[in-house]
Amino acid sequence: MSRRIEIELTSARDDGTWTWRAAGAKQPKGVLDAGILYAGAKVGDVVRADAEFELDGITVTAVLAPKEKKEGSDRLTVLGPDRKDPPPITSSLVAKRPGSGPRRDRDRDRDRDRPPRDRDRGPRPPRDRDGGAPRDGERPGRTRGERPARGDGPRGERPARGDGPRRERPPRPDRGASDAPPKPKPKRLSPGSNHRRAVLDSLPPEQRAVAEQLVRGGMPALRQSIATQNEQAKAEGQPQITAEPLLAMGEELLPRLKTAEWMDRAEAAAAIVDEIGLRDLRSVVASAEPAARDDASRLLASTLRDALTRRVKADEEAWVAEIGGALDDNRVVRALRVSTRGPEPGSRLPAELASRLADAASAAMSPETVADRWVTLIDAVSASPVRRSVKPVGLPADAPASLTDAAKAAAGQIPALASLLGLPMPPPPGAARKPPPKPGAKPTPPPPPPPPPPPPADAADPADTADAAEEVAH
Repeated sequence: MSRRIEIELTSARDDGTWTWRAAGAKQPKGVLDAGILYAGAKVGDVVRADAEFELDGITVTAVLAPKEKKEGSDRLTVLGPDRKDPPPITSSLVAKRPGSGPRRDRDRDRDRDRPPRDRDRGPRPPRDRDGGAPRDGERPGRTRGERPARGDGPRGERPARGDGPRRERPPRPDRGASDAPPKPKPKRLSPGSNHRRAVLDSLPPEQRAVAEQLVRGGMPALRQSIATQNEQAKAEGQPQITAEPLLAMGEELLPRLKTAEWMDRAEAAAAIVDEIGLRDLRSVVASAEPAARDDASRLLASTLRDALTRRVKADEEAWVAEIGGALDDNRVVRALRVSTRGPEPGSRLPAELASRLADAASAAMSPETVADRWVTLIDAVSASPVRRSVKPVGLPADAPASLTDAAKAAAGQIPALASLLGLPMPPPPGAARKPPPKPGAKPTPPPPPPPPPPPPADAADPADTADAAEEVAH
C-alpha cells in the first residue's frame, strides 16, 4: 500500500544508492535509488517521499524536493503620503455660550413650521411663569405654576405604589410541575487512544498501515482502501496489489485492535462511572464479552457491570420514591407524568404503588372536578401504565364539548370512559397487525387443500365369515 512519509537522507553509496530512515526516528530505514532524487540532494535533508509498504519491506518510489525558503518578506508596502504630514481634515471645537443648551427636536420642528415673517421677529420675550394667557396647546384653567413638582428620583422612574393592601393571587392548580431541582446532565463518553496507540507502535511498518485502516473503520475500511489504490494504479498503468494477503493480515490484527479499543472506552467509563449516561455505560458493558480476553480486562468488565446494576437499582428506587411523594402531596397529575418516565425501557411499578396510583386517578376524575382539570387528567392517564385500571367516578354534569370529545378520543386507552359515555367497550390490545403488502408484490398463494380421507373398509360378507368359522372348527 502506498502512502506518503517523511524521510531523512543519511548517506550516499558508491553504487548510486542512498540510505534513508524515518525523520526523527531510527526505524524504519532502507535504501533508495539515486535516480529518483532531486538535484542538489545532500545528506541530512528531510523530505517527503511516496513509499510502497509490502510484505517484504518498504520501497520508496518518489521523493519530493524540499520547499525553498523565500528570502523576501510577504509584507505589503504602503504607498502614500508620509504619516508625519498634517491630516487633510482639521476640526476645532467652539466653546458653548452660557445658558445655551441642546435644542430639542420639538423646538426644531416648531421653528420649521413657523412662517418666514415669524422667524424674522427673533425670539419671543420671556413670559411670566406664574400667570398670563395660556400658550397654544396648554389646557386652560391652570397656569404653569400649578404643575405638580417632580420627585427627586431619576427621570422616567415610575411612582411608588401605595401602601394599601395588595390583592392575594390564588394558588395555581397542579399541572404536574416539579419543585425538585433539575437533574444534572450526564457526561459524554470521551475515550482516549492509549491502548490503540500502543498496539500500533508495537507493529512492524508493513502491518501498521493495515492496522490504521482497521482502526478507522474495520474490515470495510481496509477493503475500500485496497479498492481505491487499485483503481489509482490501474489509471496510472501500474500493477495492482493483491488483496488476499492484506485481508488475511487484517483478520489477524482485528481482535487485538478491538480489545485495545474496548480498553480505551472502558477506562474512560470507569473514571466517571457515577456521572456517565446509562446508555453509554450499558454499551461498554454489552461489548465486554468478546473484548475482555485477559484478567485485567475481565476485572474491569466486572467492575463496570456491578456499577451499571447499582445505578439502575438506585434510579428505580428514586423513581418509585418520587411517585410516592407526589401521591402523598395529592399531586396526582405529577405522579402520572413521572410514572411514564421510567429509568429503564422495561421498568414496571410495584403492584401496591400501581394500585394506589390508579385509585388516586379514579378519585380525581369525579363530577366535582372542573372541565379543564378533567382534560388534563385524561391526557396524563392515557400515557400512564395504569390507564386500563383507572375507573373514573363520573363526568361533570354540564360537561362541555371539548371534554366529551377528549374522553371519546381516549376511550381506547382508558376503557372505563367508554361505559361513562355509553360507547361499546373497546377490545383489549392484541398482537400487532401484519403490515399491508407492498404494491406490486406477488400475492401469497393459498395453502394446498388437505388430502381426501381414505375410503372405508368394506364390511365382511356373513357367508364368508360362517365358512371360515366352520373350517376352524374342523
